[in-house]
Amino acid sequence: MSAASPRRPSMRRPVAAAATVVMVAVGVTGLVSCGDDYNGSTSSSYPSPRPTPPETASFSGDVPSALASGAASARAAASAAASSASAAASALESSISAEVGRANEEAADELKDVKGGGNAKADVTLRGKPVAETGGLRAVIVNITNSTDEEASYAVQVDFRDSSGKVVESRVVGAQDLAPGKSAQPLAISRKPADLNLTPTVAKAQRY
Repeated sequence: MSAASPRRPSMRRPVAAAATVVMVAVGVTGLVSCGDDYNGSTSSSYPSPRPTPPETASFSGDVPSALASGAASARAAASAAASSASAAASALESSISAEVGRANEEAADELKDVKGGGNAKADVTLRGKPVAETGGLRAVIVNITNSTDEEASYAVQVDFRDSSGKVVESRVVGAQDLAPGKSAQPLAISRKPADLNLTPTVAKAQRY
């Protein structure tokens, strides 16, 4: 019986053990790597939230735009009131006789070359007419009396002044062929809104 040949030591166990060590090492490295990623810089793993811009669609407009809109509305209202007053004054004047209209036109021409207050301011007085009788307009009765002993015509300019004394409007009326001692009472009608505080004054009065 032949002697048994010596058995070689098996290499499987060392190889298996080595593989197990490698796998454990890889696992530990992976865990360390995960731990580093989690415990590292917060800004790299979890960036800070950025501020969210406001919803501009919910804005109703900024203050300058609102102020500009209010100013524009006020100007539009003032313009509408002035246009309404001017239209009403035109309607009232158109109801006056054509003869009075011609007298006023002639008076305006006569006053073009008059210097100073004219030669007949003493013959003219003013009296307000109730707005209830003029459709809400400011109208002044211009009382003209011929103080001479001859027939004469008159041209009168009425200025409307504000509270500071500034002239904001002028109207011209006339009276033709007044006999001595006779009077005429034409109307000077303002085209400005009646709620303005205006004072009428005789600026010029010319006898011719």
